[in-house]
Amino acid sequence: VGTSQFRQELKRAKSGHKEINSSAEMPQPSNGSASETTGLLSGQNGDALGSRTILDYFRTVFSKHQTAGMESDNKFVRIPAQVLHVTKVTLYSNYVNILLVFVPLGIVAGAMGWDPTTVFILNFFAIVPLAAVLSFATEEISVKLGQTMGGLLNATFGNAVELIVSIVALRNGEIRIVQSSMLGSILSNILLVLGCCFLAGGIHNTRTGTARGIEQDFNSTVASTMSSLMAVASASLIIPATLYAALAGSKEDTGRNILVLSHGTAIILLILYVLYLVFQLRTHANLFDAEQAAEDEDAEEPQMGPWAAAFVLVVVTIAVAICAEYLVDSIDSLVETAHISKTFIGLILLPIVGNAAEHVTAVVVAVKDKMDLAMGVAIGSSMQIALLVTPFLVILGWIIDQPMTLHFETFETVVFFLSVLVVTYVIQDGKSNYLEGAMLLGLYIIIALAFLVYPDDATDPAKPERIAGMVARSVKTFVGL
Repeated sequence: VGTSQFRQELKRAKSGHKEINSSAEMPQPSNGSASETTGLLSGQNGDALGSRTILDYFRTVFSKHQTAGMESDNKFVRIPAQVLHVTKVTLYSNYVNILLVFVPLGIVAGAMGWDPTTVFILNFFAIVPLAAVLSFATEEISVKLGQTMGGLLNATFGNAVELIVSIVALRNGEIRIVQSSMLGSILSNILLVLGCCFLAGGIHNTRTGTARGIEQDFNSTVASTMSSLMAVASASLIIPATLYAALAGSKEDTGRNILVLSHGTAIILLILYVLYLVFQLRTHANLFDAEQAAEDEDAEEPQMGPWAAAFVLVVVTIAVAICAEYLVDSIDSLVETAHISKTFIGLILLPIVGNAAEHVTAVVVAVKDKMDLAMGVAIGSSMQIALLVTPFLVILGWIIDQPMTLHFETFETVVFFLSVLVVTYVIQDGKSNYLEGAMLLGLYIIIALAFLVYPDDATDPAKPERIAGMVARSVKTFVGL
């Protein structure tokens, strides 16, 4: 029996149909050979019988659609069967889950005090599949919440890994790691992910003509709203940098003033994010629901219940927290041995950990010509980092007495501003093609190379006029364009 046919039979059995029993009553082939209607007790040799029974047994055991004992009245049979079923569904959800073997290895390496580089690498690869499982469980929960609320939930938990890693780093006083990882998550989404979506979707569209014309379309109103909020977020980083330069010759306590500005700005950004939620879910929901008007009729049903998915979320979140703890603790030793900066680790490497599964999802839906969904994953996720996660970390630092501010290094601030500027001009027409994707990817690679050679001690507070000059020239360029 073919795999797809066997799964169909299992589905029918689960829904109460009797096709399997009725098939056993059909006549057997006259030539004596086995077929789909041949009973398990028929046949001409025991070896064939045994191999067939074992094959069916393994198909049942390893099938993600059915697990024996789930419908049992005995709770000692039903509960383990349900746990096994949820485990199978979770493991089969993504090919990257094969990397889950690194989770126990990373935890053991950190607990046993292995070489810091080994600890970092093992936990780096451990968090990748954990992020994928976290995303899958979130999607299972969001199925019954509707497209808009479900997408919001996906974007929120999609950033859970970055949030956990940043909280661990903030607690350890690694402010540079926190700041660079936040900036890196935003840049990886708006440049790397969006660029890959435009490139892959554009090439596929050019070859197959799946979209109308020679470009792929998306909701320009939603995209422009998100890009405008990103521009506000970039301004919230430029203003502290400019204030820092202005206070350089003052007798005031510059650090305290920057903290006050950062705390107030963080509160305002959180309020803006709440207003955006009201805008998205209530007052202007029709703009965001329009992108789901052509939803596929053959959408898959949830593979596990909401309580099972919530249990998976809790377990995976705990595992991410443990691996993140060992990952962050090994960064200092890795910087010394590998001779790479903390900025590069936080801005390039850590975002790859948390966004790997999300990146793949965005590219896949872009190839299927679902550009609105791809835009929601890329820009929506980066916007949440800028307006929710980063301000939350500033407030958390205020609570736990860590000097987390919105005063990023000058180079990082300018890079962020220019990236938002480029993305705004790329998406403003509501169309995309592979050339625009190549441009975004090229810019991201240039930025990655720049931060690869950017040392941690590159700050130059003795010359604040350079900061003011760089920021002023960037703003002048924006106004001129």
